[in-house]
Amino acid sequence: MSDRIPMTRKGYDKLKADLSQLESELALATERVGAARAEGDLSENAEYHGARETQGMIQAKVNLMRDKLNRASIIDTANVPRDEVAFGCTVVVKDLDFGDEESFTLVGAGEEDYDNGKILFTSPLAQGLVGHKQGEKVKVDVPAGTLSFEILEIRYEGD
Repeated sequence: MSDRIPMTRKGYDKLKADLSQLESELALATERVGAARAEGDLSENAEYHGARETQGMIQAKVNLMRDKLNRASIIDTANVPRDEVAFGCTVVVKDLDFGDEESFTLVGAGEEDYDNGKILFTSPLAQGLVGHKQGEKVKVDVPAGTLSFEILEIRYEGD
C-alpha cells in the first residue's frame, strides 16, 4: 500500500487531530484492560474480554489513520488546472438518466462528508469525472453500475 493519498492541509490537520483523540481513547481502553485483568480469572471475566475487544477496535482505527497520514500527499489547490475537474473542485453535473442536478466537491481523506456532497477524490465517481471539462458528457463506472453525466459547472473555493 504505497499509493499516495491526496489531501489538503486542512484535511491532514483534521485527520491528525482525530488520531490524537483516538490515541487518548486507546490509552483509556488499555487502562480498563489492566483494571479488568487485576480482577482475577480471565476465562470468565466478561469485563476483561469487552475491554480487550474495545481496545482492539480502537487500535485498528489508530493504525488506519496513521497509515493515511504516512501516505498523505498534501495538494495545493491553487496549482491545479481550473478548466477541468481536478482535486479540490466542486463539479455540478446533470444526471442524464434522471435529469436532476448534483454537486460534488472532490476532497481528500479526512474531509469527506457524503451528506453534503464532499466525496473522496480517490472514489470511483470522482476518478470518472477527473480530467473532463465543462459541457462534456461522461460515463462513470461505479460499483452499482454505469452513471451518465453532463458536466455543467466546475468551480473552486475562492473563485
